[in-house]
Amino acid sequence: MANRIGRRILVMSGKGGVGKSSIAVNLAVWLSGQGRRVGLLDIDIHGPSVPKLLRLEGTRLTAYDEKIEPVLYGDSLKVMSIAFMLSNPNEAVIWRGPMKHNMIQQFCDGVAWGDLDDLVVDCPPGTGDEALSAVQVLGTVDGVVIVTTPQDLAVVDVRKCVTFCKQLSLPVLGIVENMSGFVCPHCGKRTDIFPGAGGEQIAEDFRVPFLGGVPMDPTVAQSGDAGKPLITFEKDSPTAQAFAHVFQPLLGEPKQDTKQKETSNMKIAIPLADGKLTAHFGHCGQFAIVDVDPQSKTIRSQMVLDPPPHEPGVLPAWLAEKGVSLVIAGGMGQRAQMLFADKNIEVIVGAPVDTPEALVSDYLAGALQTGDNVCDH
Repeated sequence: MANRIGRRILVMSGKGGVGKSSIAVNLAVWLSGQGRRVGLLDIDIHGPSVPKLLRLEGTRLTAYDEKIEPVLYGDSLKVMSIAFMLSNPNEAVIWRGPMKHNMIQQFCDGVAWGDLDDLVVDCPPGTGDEALSAVQVLGTVDGVVIVTTPQDLAVVDVRKCVTFCKQLSLPVLGIVENMSGFVCPHCGKRTDIFPGAGGEQIAEDFRVPFLGGVPMDPTVAQSGDAGKPLITFEKDSPTAQAFAHVFQPLLGEPKQDTKQKETSNMKIAIPLADGKLTAHFGHCGQFAIVDVDPQSKTIRSQMVLDPPPHEPGVLPAWLAEKGVSLVIAGGMGQRAQMLFADKNIEVIVGAPVDTPEALVSDYLAGALQTGDNVCDH
């Protein structure tokens, strides 16, 4: 029987040690507890921790009708991890990219997931082979939950994770700040250990939702070591309530960013040559800046401007000053796309050569047809 999977949710972080797997496990268990059919896929090839967090170590896989049966946790949560395939928990998996891609392909297509409302994918730290393979194999990613901790050391790497999502057009469901303060096990008082407001600052800078913070609580580590997710086994504790608060917006439709929701205008930039979109971004002589109303899906006004000299970082900063939040381009190199992402400007590549009015109208109607990035250098 073919798998029918509803939402595909990636849990990611640009930094290791931020408690990402703990967030993924508790999210999957919480969603399952809401009556949803949930799968939990651990694609951390080199450091799989999901079986430990669910006390499933030592479980061996079985196959039926040429597909691998996922391991069942509780009554309905289906779990898959490479740890189930290792004969020795101390065994190191020393694989290059192609082997990792093939394994993730097997996890997605060769596992009898059946009918799922949600598939939660616990990704390894960073934005390398595993995350790229998951995006390619899943085909559709309905959202990404990004985990950080408050301190600058984590925030720097997590920002790259948000940029990764924007470059691949992956919707960010929100930022979770883990270890957000310390809860004393004796008096219950909370104390901020790390300076700054890392998660909230990332969310504000990149205009994505901030889902909330989960405090540093010794019982989280204790429950993880015991294989008992805190969200169910200590469900009345303040930390479990913090988990539930963070997860609640993920139950239905992704929570909209307040700033985006309230805005009634948007500016779109189109690089031009001879009055139409140029296939090569670096060759544009002018920019059309189109002011639109995203609520009524109408064009308010348009102006054509001469840009400053083309030098790395100049055009993104210039367009950001003009209030542009989206660039529709024919072809653009990865380096240029990253520079735009740093300025919180979304880029759509592969658009056809056409007038600014036609391109923007198609975009607002959800009918913009895009092809290959013809200038990916």
